[in-house]
Amino acid sequence: MKKFIVLVMATMVIASNLFAQDPMFEKGDKVVNVGVGLLSALYTGSYYTSKMPPISISYEQGIIDNVLDVASIGVGGYIGFASAKWETTYSTGSYGWKYTNFIIGARGSFHYPLVDNLDTYAGILLGYNVVSAKEIGNVPLGFNASSSAAIFSGYVGGRYYFTDKIGAMAELGTGIAYFNIGVAVKL
Repeated sequence: MKKFIVLVMATMVIASNLFAQDPMFEKGDKVVNVGVGLLSALYTGSYYTSKMPPISISYEQGIIDNVLDVASIGVGGYIGFASAKWETTYSTGSYGWKYTNFIIGARGSFHYPLVDNLDTYAGILLGYNVVSAKEIGNVPLGFNASSSAAIFSGYVGGRYYFTDKIGAMAELGTGIAYFNIGVAVKL
């Protein structure tokens, strides 16, 4: 077992020296991501008359440098929002619901540079999801609901910087959507 651990550590050191680039995210860096979700399990099916695509905003600040010589750790906050209307119409009127999901949470990320100008990272999100359903239409059924729950998820992502301050970002994981693309701004 000791030989296996030594072999894995040696492989990591050699790989970090071969592939690692200069850090794109360091202690003290502050970044804001604004994204739009492309893949989501929310609000699928028929009779949805309008959907607002999932949107997310996150903030991250670098807190630890020189992990494995070039990696860093960042922490920050996350807000996600999605909404949709489900409605059906009959000869006597219409009924349906307006659904909303609002996620607020804290994130922690491990950044490891693999390619120049690309900040690659993986992390976890611990948050709170507030879900509500409000009745709409002119045929009242008397159903309104809300629910909330703690959420825990993981993600991987990257930010490609076109300038020192502006970049494109993409994240894969769970949150308000499975896949998010958007803009990253270094403050």
